[in-house]
Amino acid sequence: MFPVNSDWLVKYNLTIGENDMEQSKILERLLEVTRNLSASADLETYVQTLLSAAAELTDSESASILEYDEIAQDFHFRFVPWFHREAIQSARVPLNGSIAGWVFLHEKPLSIPDARADARHYPKIDQLSNFTTSSLLGVPLILRGRPLGVFEVFNKSSAAQYSEEDILIMETLASLASTALQNAALEQNAQSSIEGAKELERLKSEFIAITSHELRTPLGLILGHSTFLRELIGSEHHEQVDAIIRNASRLKEIIESLSRVDNYQTGGATLREGRASIARIIEDTILSFNEMAAQTQVTLKSSLPQDDELSVNVDASKIAVTLSNLVKNAVVFSNRGGQVNIRAERQQDAVKVTVEDNGIGIPVKDLPHIFERFYQVESHLTRKHSGMGLGLAVAKATVEMHGGKIWAESIEGVGSTFIFILPVDAPEPPKQPFIV
Repeated sequence: MFPVNSDWLVKYNLTIGENDMEQSKILERLLEVTRNLSASADLETYVQTLLSAAAELTDSESASILEYDEIAQDFHFRFVPWFHREAIQSARVPLNGSIAGWVFLHEKPLSIPDARADARHYPKIDQLSNFTTSSLLGVPLILRGRPLGVFEVFNKSSAAQYSEEDILIMETLASLASTALQNAALEQNAQSSIEGAKELERLKSEFIAITSHELRTPLGLILGHSTFLRELIGSEHHEQVDAIIRNASRLKEIIESLSRVDNYQTGGATLREGRASIARIIEDTILSFNEMAAQTQVTLKSSLPQDDELSVNVDASKIAVTLSNLVKNAVVFSNRGGQVNIRAERQQDAVKVTVEDNGIGIPVKDLPHIFERFYQVESHLTRKHSGMGLGLAVAKATVEMHGGKIWAESIEGVGSTFIFILPVDAPEPPKQPFIV
């Protein structure tokens, strides 16, 4: 839908005599045409209606819109009546040596009672279209103070001259045409940006898929042979081999995270749902991170209901990955001697899980972005603790696939709390992939 500029109403109303019924009818017709045009979404239909209105309201034989080409520095016919389209669709009108050029350069209307006697008239268009231009009125198409082209009407009936009223009508319609052209250009640019983003997304997904596939095999061999060598060599070399295993495992974890995010985005991820105990998943997660927590003297604790396993219908392995990502972050960003508490409780038809730490916290400016893929909180923290910024993106996508929601609360220097809620009976998986 194109917007309607009604600034002309006041100006036009001032020209209407109280008893001048003819001018009142013209004003009513302009209002009617303007309201009808505002409902059109198609540029060609919209502007063709403007051409018809221009010819009708100025009592002219025909109308056209010329658009200026900044590169060629001339005009082409952007919109013409259908009966002239084939003859002049490829014609060009020079900037210098044409009435359109004069209107464009001076940015004001020009009325010519006898075009054939005016040196500014460009006769080649008449020859191409087998049309004789007698009188002519042109007004500039101006948007934001810059001329875009020229709106013209030709051959006022009864050999009459174009009046001030005709000029005002044409300026009104030209304003609508300028806005329509601008809106169409903005819409086209927006569509191009959307298509470009889709193509980048496709290339990104393709790169991740190929990279993940190609790296898995050599990484598996590195891990396998490194583990085998560790059993054969002396203990004096264990530290070096352990470094190889540790870093290869880290690289494997990054590749798996990339694959998970890509699968969620492209819809490749599926849920293998079944009844699972959230309490058991929490206990297993604490066991798997006890050693890591002990290295920095971080205490892992859980708070679970006594007589409730917190059974839900979920893909247990994916929820375990989600909880692991949250707990790992809590441990990594806790100070030495800190504490991480994992709580779970039933809330009507859902289960709420909370991972709370008293670590370094998250700056307020970063909090809204932490679930975005590859987002990392403050560069100095990233250098200290490493990370690709994928764990929370994976957690968000996983929870939302189950029909749940996840969020974070934090005070810098005090600690962070991550909460997610899962429905007891997960809904059908979404048909559209989640964008994380």
